[in-house]
Amino acid sequence: MSDNISTPDGTGAPANGGLKPMPKVRPITVNDVIDALAAGLADFRKAPVFGLAVGAVFAAGGLFVVLSAAALNMSYLSYPAAAGFVLIGPFAAVGLYEVSRRVQTGEDLSWSAIFGTMWAQKGRELSWMAFVVLFIQIMWMYQVRLLLALFLGFRSFASFEEFLTEVISTPEGLMFLAVGHVVGAILSLILFSLTVISFPLLLEEDRDFITAMITSVRAVATSPVPMIGWAFVVTAVLIVSMAPAFLGLIITLPILGHTTWHLYKKCVEIPKES
Repeated sequence: MSDNISTPDGTGAPANGGLKPMPKVRPITVNDVIDALAAGLADFRKAPVFGLAVGAVFAAGGLFVVLSAAALNMSYLSYPAAAGFVLIGPFAAVGLYEVSRRVQTGEDLSWSAIFGTMWAQKGRELSWMAFVVLFIQIMWMYQVRLLLALFLGFRSFASFEEFLTEVISTPEGLMFLAVGHVVGAILSLILFSLTVISFPLLLEEDRDFITAMITSVRAVATSPVPMIGWAFVVTAVLIVSMAPAFLGLIITLPILGHTTWHLYKKCVEIPKES
C-alpha cells in the first residue's frame, strides 16, 4: 500500500505531511553498557590527541569557574559552581561524538574535519539543546542560592573553610547539604534523561531538538536499570575526576563521551525514509 495520498493539485504529498518517522528505541542491558564502555576506551586509544585536548579544555574551564568564585570572594560557592559546570559535559563532548562517528565509519580524522562538523551545528537544532543545558545549569545555581538563604540565611563567608565548617557542624548546614544533594540529583537525572541520547542523535541526524529529547527520555524509560546505572557511574567518575583540581577530567571526559556515542548507537535505530 502506498504511503502517499492524492492531493487536489495531484502532487501526491506524503501521508505523514513530510515528517520524518520517529527514531526507534531499542531496549539494552547492562552488558550493552559494558560493551559501549569497551568501545569508548578503544576509540580513546585510537584517537587520544582529540580526547585529551577536549578533556584539557573542559578541565581548564572547571578550574576557571572555581578560581573565579574565589576571586569574587564567593569561595563558598566553589563546590556547587563546580558541580554545575560539570552539567555542561554532554555539550562539551560533541566533538568526541564526532570522533567516535568517524572512527566507526572510517572517515578522515583531522582537526579541520572535527571543528568543521562542530561549527556546522551553529545553525542546527543542536544549538537549541545547548540552551536546554544552560537553563538547567541556571536552575542549579538558583536552587543553591535559594537553599543557602533558607538554611543558612542571607550571609556570606570569608573563606571556603568557614563555609565548610558551618555546613558540616550545624544542623542547618547538614540539612542544606541533604536537601541540596537531593534537589541536585533530581536536576541531574532530568538533564541526563534529556541529553544522553539527544546530543549524539542531533549530531548524526537532521532532527528537531524536541524529537531528540523525547527519544532520549524514551531510551531511559525503556531501559531504566542500565541507563540510570550508567548515570550513577558517570556521576561517580566525574566527582572523583574533579577532586585533583579537575585534572582527572582530561582522561575521564573523553572516555565517557566516546562511550555515550556507542550507547546511543545501541539504543537508537533511525528508520529509513520511504
